[in-house]
Amino acid sequence: MKIHEKIDIHHILDNLENYSPRRRGWVWRDKAPIDLGPFHYVQASASLKNFIPLPAARHLGGIDPQPDSTITTEIASGRFEDDIRRMRMAAWHGADHIMVIRTAGQSHMDGLLEGTPQGIGGVPITRKQVRAQRKALDMIEDEVGRPINYHSYVSGVAGPEIAVMFVEEGVNGAHQDPQYNILYRNINMIRSFVDAAESKKIMAFGGLAQIDGAHNANATARDAWKVMPELFVQHAINSRMSERIGIRPDLICLSTVPPAAPPSPDIKINLPYAIALREFMDRYKMRAQMNTKYMDSSTREATVTHVLNLLVSRLTSADIQSTITPDEGRNVPWHVYNIEALDTAKQAMMGMDDLLSMLEFKKEGYLVEKKRELKERAILMMEEILAMGGYYQAVEEGMFVDSGYYPERSGDGISRKMEGGIGANTIIKRNTRYMAPVTAHYGYNNIKQYGLSDHDEPSKLIKGCTFEDRSKIQYIDELDENDSVNVRLKENEIYRSTSKLKPEVQWLGDGVVTLDLFFPQREEISEVAALEVAKKMGLTQPEVIHKETLHPVEGTRIQLKGVVPFDIDMNDLVIKEKEEVLEDSYILDYVKHHELKVIAGTGGSDEHSVGMREVLDIKHGGIEKYGMSYQYLGTSVPIEKFVDAAIETKSQVIMISLIISHDDVHYKNMEKLHQYAIEKGVRDQLILIAGGTQVTPDLARKYGMDQGFTRGTKGKDVASFIVKHHQKMHER
Repeated sequence: MKIHEKIDIHHILDNLENYSPRRRGWVWRDKAPIDLGPFHYVQASASLKNFIPLPAARHLGGIDPQPDSTITTEIASGRFEDDIRRMRMAAWHGADHIMVIRTAGQSHMDGLLEGTPQGIGGVPITRKQVRAQRKALDMIEDEVGRPINYHSYVSGVAGPEIAVMFVEEGVNGAHQDPQYNILYRNINMIRSFVDAAESKKIMAFGGLAQIDGAHNANATARDAWKVMPELFVQHAINSRMSERIGIRPDLICLSTVPPAAPPSPDIKINLPYAIALREFMDRYKMRAQMNTKYMDSSTREATVTHVLNLLVSRLTSADIQSTITPDEGRNVPWHVYNIEALDTAKQAMMGMDDLLSMLEFKKEGYLVEKKRELKERAILMMEEILAMGGYYQAVEEGMFVDSGYYPERSGDGISRKMEGGIGANTIIKRNTRYMAPVTAHYGYNNIKQYGLSDHDEPSKLIKGCTFEDRSKIQYIDELDENDSVNVRLKENEIYRSTSKLKPEVQWLGDGVVTLDLFFPQREEISEVAALEVAKKMGLTQPEVIHKETLHPVEGTRIQLKGVVPFDIDMNDLVIKEKEEVLEDSYILDYVKHHELKVIAGTGGSDEHSVGMREVLDIKHGGIEKYGMSYQYLGTSVPIEKFVDAAIETKSQVIMISLIISHDDVHYKNMEKLHQYAIEKGVRDQLILIAGGTQVTPDLARKYGMDQGFTRGTKGKDVASFIVKHHQKMHER
C-alpha cells in the first residue's frame, strides 16, 4: 500500500478465502521515555512511521508524541468496507485498538452469520467481514509502523462460536462478560456462564485481551454515580472467573467508566472511585472509557467530559484509553468524530505527561475516606450476595443496577429468573465418556480412552483442529445476492474508480453535508426555519441533529444535516499548485545572515489594518518572528510613498495591503506600485508583495507584483516567499 494512494477495497476482497492472519494475540505498546524535538516525554511510546500531527505541532517541528496507553477508536457505520477507510485514518492519528461495534440484536443470534450484510447500529460480525478488516489492518500497521489490535464482542448465545472464529481469524481482543448477557440481553444466566467458560478458555488460548462489561451498570442505572460499589463486584466476578479459566492477568482489562459527568462535581466523584478500583484490582489492566449515559448531541459537551475523564486517567492509570465520540448521542457514526476523539486523547494525555511527578495526593481527608468507603461497601455487597446463596439468587432479587447507593436499595434493579431468558433449559450435562477432538475446550474431556495423556491436545486425534490446520476452516462467501458487499460496491463504484466526487460523513458517496445555523428566535421556530433553509438550498433528507438554546427568545443554534443531490467532477476542478513553505529553522538562519527590511502599509484609500498586522507582528506569528524588521506606514498610504520609503531605508521588501475593489482600484494600485518602482530605477532591487481578500497570486503577478496573498495567509507563508525570492535575486 502506497501512502499517497487510496486503499483498494477490491484488492482486500481479492483471494480473501486464502488469507491467513499474520499473528494471534494482543500486543501492548512499548512504553518508554522518549526525546522528541526539544522535549522529553515520560509517559510515552514510540512515534509512528507515518502520522498526522496535532495542528499546534506546526510550531514545534511537526512532532507527534504518542502516549503510553493503547488508544481505542470505536467504529460502527454498518458497512465494513467503509470502516476500513476509517481505520486507516484512525491509525494515522494514533489508534492502535480498533474496536468494531457489533450490529444491534446480534447477541440474540444463535450461530455465526455469513457473508457481509449491511448492519444497523453496527457491523454484522461475520467471518468475511473480520477477515477482510484484519487483512486491511495488516497493511495499515505496516504503513504506520506499529501493531494494531483488532477487537469485537464475544457475547450472546453464539459467544463460543464467535470466540472460535476470532482466534481463527486473528482478532486480538474482545468484550466477554456473562453478566452483560444476563443483565442487558436477558440471556439465561446458567447458559451465559457456561458459554462464558468455553469462550474464555478459547480466548486464553488465542492470547486475546478481554474487556469486561461492568461499565454498562453506570450507563444504565437511573442515578449512575450511586452504583460504584456494584461496579467493584461485577469487575471482581468476571475477572476472577477469567483468571481461573486461564486468561493471563495482564490480558484481563476492566472497563472502567467514570460514573459521573458535569455539571456534577466530576473529579470529586470520579477520582476516589478510580483510585479505589485500581488499588482493589491491581492484578488487572484498566481500560478507561467515557460514560455514554451522559452523551448528548453536543460535540463541545462530549469533548469537555472526555478531557476530564482523561485527567482521571493521568491521575491514576489507563492501559487502554477509549475514545467514545458524540456519535453515541447523535447515532450518526461520522469519520470526523473518530479522529477528533483520537486527537483529543493524544493532545490531553501528552499535555499531562508525567503529571504525577508534580503532584501528591493527600494522605488524609475526603479522598482517602471516600475510596475506603467505596471498598467497604463493595465488600459488604459481595458478602450479602454470598449470604443470599450466590450470584444467581442476587440477580433474581434485583440486586444489580439498582440506583441505590449500596446498602441502600431503590427497588429499580434488573431482575432475571434463573429458569428464564433466552436459551433457558439448553444446558445439558456431559456424558461421562464425552470427548471433543478440539483445542482449548473447557471442562471434562475424556481423552484417555483414546490413548492420550493429560498434556495432549484432543485435536491430536484428528491431526489438528482449525486452530492448528486452517485448511479445515469452512470459508463461506456471500449468501444474500441482494445484501452483500458486492452489491454495495457496485452502487457507489463511480466514486471509487472515476473522477466523480461527493462529500460524505459515513459512507462513500453518501452526499451528506452539515450546516451550522443561528436564528434569533426560540427553539421551535428555529428548528422549522432550519429545515426550510435546507430545502431552499436544495438539500434532500434534511434533519436537525443538534439544537442549543442560547436564550429562550433571543437565539437558538441549530446543527443540521442533509444530502447534496449532485456530484463534483474532479476533472473540472482547478487545483492550484501548493507553494512549498520553508522550515522555520531555515528561514531564521537565512535572515540571520541576510538583513531583510520591510516597508508595509495599507495602500490608496484603504483604512483597514488588522490583516496586515497579523502578518507583520510577532504576536500573531508574523514575519517579525523570523527576525525581519519592518516599518509600518499606516493606512491610506499614497502608493509612491512605499517606494520612496524603501529607497530611504534601504529596504528590500514592500508589502501592500489592498481591500477595496470598487472600480478595480486594487489592481490599479498594484500596477501603479510596480510602475513607480520602475520609474525610480529600483524595481529589480525590490520584492513587491500584495495582500487582501480580493487578491490572488495569479492576479497579483499579472499586475506587476512578485506575489499575492489572500485570506488565511500566515506570517510564515510570507516570510518563506521573501527568503526564496531573495535567494533567486542574488543568484541572477
